[in-house]
Amino acid sequence: MTILINVLIASIGLLHFWFLTLEMFLWQKPIGLKTFRNSPEMAKSTAVLAANQGLYNGFIGAGLIISLILTDGYTSSTFKIYFLSCVVVAGIFGARTVSKKIFFMQALPAMITLMLFFLTLNNVT
Repeated sequence: MTILINVLIASIGLLHFWFLTLEMFLWQKPIGLKTFRNSPEMAKSTAVLAANQGLYNGFIGAGLIISLILTDGYTSSTFKIYFLSCVVVAGIFGARTVSKKIFFMQALPAMITLMLFFLTLNNVT
């Protein structure tokens, strides 16, 4: 179960690095325009905001990946809980304010992973 949880955490972390890439570097490119359903004009006027959002997604991705590298069980567990919780909160907020799809892409996978993690917490630490 620990391997499954770590694979899920790595996947969520890598997904947040993809969000960073989309928001910081591809926002005004065709893939960014299509993904976020923006016009070139809207993308240009919001590029700085998107880059800021991308940076925060990078911090979340980094925290999740670091949680897999840490060797101290308590610290690793704390990182996992904190950063997965951040993903859940951000996903719920995004679903309420931007698109319900964000809940299913971001919050739900983190919720499932967090739930699995809590179910096996005694075995992880």
